[in-house]
Amino acid sequence: MELFEDFKINNQLQYGIEDLGFKKPTPIQSKSFPVIMSGKDVVGIAQTGTGKTFAYMLPILQNLKYSEQKHPRVLVMVPTRELVIQVEQEINKFAKYLNLRVAAVYGGVNMNTHHQLVAQGCDIVVATPGRLYDLTLSRALQLKQIKQLVIDEVDVMLDLGFRFQLTNILEILPPRRQNIMFSATMTEDVNLFIQDFFKSPTTISVAVSGTPLENIDQVCYAVPNFYTKVNLLLDLLKDKDTFQKVLVFVPNKKSADLVFNLLEERFSYEVAVIHSNKTQNYRLRSIENFNKEKTRVLVTSDVMSRGLDLHKITHVINFDTPRYPENYMHRIGRTGRAEEQGSSILLYTEKEREAKEAIEELMGTSIKELEMPEQVEISKQLTPEERPREKEIDNPTKIKDEDAPGPAFHEKKEKNRKENLGGSYRRKLEKKYKKPKTRGDKNYNKRNKNK
Repeated sequence: MELFEDFKINNQLQYGIEDLGFKKPTPIQSKSFPVIMSGKDVVGIAQTGTGKTFAYMLPILQNLKYSEQKHPRVLVMVPTRELVIQVEQEINKFAKYLNLRVAAVYGGVNMNTHHQLVAQGCDIVVATPGRLYDLTLSRALQLKQIKQLVIDEVDVMLDLGFRFQLTNILEILPPRRQNIMFSATMTEDVNLFIQDFFKSPTTISVAVSGTPLENIDQVCYAVPNFYTKVNLLLDLLKDKDTFQKVLVFVPNKKSADLVFNLLEERFSYEVAVIHSNKTQNYRLRSIENFNKEKTRVLVTSDVMSRGLDLHKITHVINFDTPRYPENYMHRIGRTGRAEEQGSSILLYTEKEREAKEAIEELMGTSIKELEMPEQVEISKQLTPEERPREKEIDNPTKIKDEDAPGPAFHEKKEKNRKENLGGSYRRKLEKKYKKPKTRGDKNYNKRNKNK
C-alpha cells in the first residue's frame, strides 16, 4: 500500500486526510491498518515519531459507526496529560468530517469537571490511567460498552508504576474486545503484560529499538562534570543559525530546573522547561511556544516528552547519558522526523562512559567523539552528587584508638562505684518473693511461697 487511497477508507476520513496534507502512509501505518481492521489483538513496536497515533486511529475511525449511546466504545490510554490532549486533538483532526464525540480526561483537573464531561456521553475516551481509574471507581464512567482498547507508550506506563491501575481497568472491561498496544521497546514487563491480557496478538515491528536512524548525525563529547556540561551547552547554543530548535534532555526535575535557570540567565525568553512539578497551563504553554518557535530551547525529562508531537527539532542534546540504552533511541528519535536531517549530541562524564558504551553496543556502531572546544571553560565547581564523599577512615575529626583517652588518674569514690540496678522496691520484692508481685492475682505470691 503506497497511498492512503489504497486503504479503501470512507470519504469523510479521506477528506480529513487530504486537509492534513497526508499522502503516503508511514511503514507502521501501512502494516497496522489491515491487521487492526481484521479485529485481531495487535502489539506494535515502533519508534517515537513514526505516526503511531494515526496508525491505530485510522482503522478504528473507519469501523466506528455513528451512535447516540451514552457510554464510550473506544478507550485510549496514554501515560501523560500532554499526550492525552495531543491524541484528542489529532483524533478531532482525522475525524473532522465525522460525527464523533471525544472526551479527554487526565489528572490535575477538578474531578467534577470530568464527571460533567463524561455524563454528556462520548464515543471515544482518551485518558491517563490514574484519572480513568478514579472515574470508574466513582461510577461516573461506565466501560461496559468498550469494543476496542488502545494502550499507547505502555512501557512508560509500567515504568511510572501504573500497573495496578491498568490491571484493574482491564479486569472490568468486557472480555470480548480488541486489544491494541503500542510501545517503543519490548521489555520484560511489557512481555508479561501481553501474556496476561492479550489473546494471540499479531506483532508489528518497525525500526528495531537498537537501529540508529540513518538521517540523524550523532556525535558526543567527553566532559568532566555537570557545570562544564553547562558551559559547553551555553557555547553550542550561541550559534542560533545552527541550533534553531533544540530539545535538551536531563535526568530528573531537579536537573531540569538547574539547567533551565542557568540557560535562562544567558538566553532569557528563548528557553522553556517542562516537568511534572510545573502547572498544567505552564507545561502546555511551554510546548505551544516551542512548537510555534517562540522559544528555541526546551529542557525536559524522558517521561514528559515521550510521545509528544514536537515539530521540526534540529538538535537533540543529551545532557546526561541514559542508564538504559533504549531511552537514548527514544530521545534521538525526536529529531530527523519526516525524512528530514537531524542531529544528536551526547555529553558524558567518566562515570557515564559505561552507559555510553552500552548504547553503542545496542546500536552496533560507535558515536563519533569530538574534541572539547578550546573556549569552553573547564569548571571546578561540583554538584553535591559529584563531590567526593569522605570515608570515616579519612575523617580528620575521628578519634583513633591510640588517641582515645585512658582511665582517670585517681580511683573512683565509693558512691561512684555503685552499679545502677533500677528501683530498690522492685529489688526487695524480687529478693523476698523471687518474682515480682502481680497485680491480677493477690494470692499468687502466697501460693508460690507455700510450695
